[in-house]
Amino acid sequence: MDAQEIKTAVARQDAERAAAEPPFVNRRDPALAVGPDGRPAVSRRAPLWADIPDENWNDWRWQLSHRVNDLEEIEQVLNLTDEEREGLSAPDKFRVDITPYFISLIDPDDPNDPIRRQVIPLGREQQAFTAMMEDSLAEDRHSPVPGLVHRYPDRVLMLVTTQCASYCRYCTRSRIVGDPTQNFNRKDHEAQLDYLRRTPQVRDVLISGGDGLTLAPKLFESILRGLREISHIEIIRIGSRVPVFLPQRIDDELCATLEKYHPLWINLHFNHPNEITPEVSRAVDKLTKAGLPVGNQSVLLAGVNDCVHIQRALVHRLVENRIRPYYLYQCDLVEGSGHFRTPVGKGLEIMEGLRGHTSGYAVPTYVIDAPGGGGKIPVMPNYLISYSDHKVVLRNYEGYITTYEEPPTYDRHDEASCRFCQSQRAEPGQSGVLGLLEGERMWIEPKGFSEIHTRGNTEAHRLQDPSKWVPFGVGAIEGQAQAAGQLRVLEGGDPAPPVAPPSAATPPAVAPPSAATPPPKPEYGPGEEPRPRDGEPTGSAHGELL
Repeated sequence: MDAQEIKTAVARQDAERAAAEPPFVNRRDPALAVGPDGRPAVSRRAPLWADIPDENWNDWRWQLSHRVNDLEEIEQVLNLTDEEREGLSAPDKFRVDITPYFISLIDPDDPNDPIRRQVIPLGREQQAFTAMMEDSLAEDRHSPVPGLVHRYPDRVLMLVTTQCASYCRYCTRSRIVGDPTQNFNRKDHEAQLDYLRRTPQVRDVLISGGDGLTLAPKLFESILRGLREISHIEIIRIGSRVPVFLPQRIDDELCATLEKYHPLWINLHFNHPNEITPEVSRAVDKLTKAGLPVGNQSVLLAGVNDCVHIQRALVHRLVENRIRPYYLYQCDLVEGSGHFRTPVGKGLEIMEGLRGHTSGYAVPTYVIDAPGGGGKIPVMPNYLISYSDHKVVLRNYEGYITTYEEPPTYDRHDEASCRFCQSQRAEPGQSGVLGLLEGERMWIEPKGFSEIHTRGNTEAHRLQDPSKWVPFGVGAIEGQAQAAGQLRVLEGGDPAPPVAPPSAATPPAVAPPSAATPPPKPEYGPGEEPRPRDGEPTGSAHGELL
């Protein structure tokens, strides 16, 4: 048998072995989730559309053309409250349009459903509030040509349309979004591109609107191509909520188009775990396989996601779908958003509950988009100047000072009725921190070291020796850490602690001193030295270490 015959025989054996083994199926991948019938999992469909063929239901053009937008249509899907009827009947309300797919995700009998709150108007939308503005981010003031916002030195925001798949009730651009009379056309797009050709410092362009993915495919591609023909444009980003409202839009044709214009990034907009459905997982899987890094920007909304357990569940679902949590926005001071606003302290509380409690790449940056056009300002010490009971003062990277007005009232999240709070993840070993904050103790001993940190080793860890845990500088006596609340602290002027007499069972190591011999100087363990009397020099004054 020659070498070629041997290779053929080995290949045949490998093929037979592979055929005999069942194929591996990754059950952890949400894009591969299957339903009870063994077919790809699908989300709930409202009874109103139960008879619609799947071919139509999964067609993004059908979804857009069958959006519901008035009281009578929506009432066929949801059991509306009086305030919702008031909001839907308001003559000058911000535009309402909801895809059949997205409204089907809403519990028709729950007025507090988190998806419902984002797209169904309430009567209170019409109420004004302190510091309310039409253009809260001063985008028009930073617009050199219509639809282009040049606020940062090296990047611009390119508004290519004012239309969306559905309309968020807290929309920061509600002054123009949804209004067909203020839409952008090819002439506007060309003016935007011409400005970019003449502005070589711009290296990063964010396409937004409205939502660019609602445009006709050829028109959207012409914008991408125009940007890619500008040599100094390095990065193109797409900001879109279409995969949330309309995951059917992310089809093979769109992904093939996007692949041609790399490097491309995309940021999506999920606010609640309920928005991440099997359809969304498959759509995001297509985007990532087309080579697009996917991020997420959430808005902190009262009654929707103002809960650390909801936010933790959200970021976990996001990273499971290969979506990187990017920003958590404080709700803007825009008309109609007053009832969605939370105190900045709520955002800080949520960040405290994420940082360290989950993976670092699952923790977004908490930002306030500065009123008046200062850009995105991280809520952290370098940028947070002051925080009173009604106003937050911040500065941006340029030194621009701005204020964010706190809401005068805030209906706190109801933990008793929140299923995320009731099923919160246990975190063993964290409760000891409260003792430090409440003054019950001055340090934490690592209890359960052998069980938790040595993975089954039943021998006591060396750090469980109490003598290893004498805190520095707090005057623990006799080298032992005593129980909380019993720690003795030596005050200035106190006599030195007596040396413990040797027990009868333990003979002294040295002979007792004679009357002519001065008593030995007591020896102290680390941190046990008595404090010096007032006016006496300390050891550090002589170059010594205490």
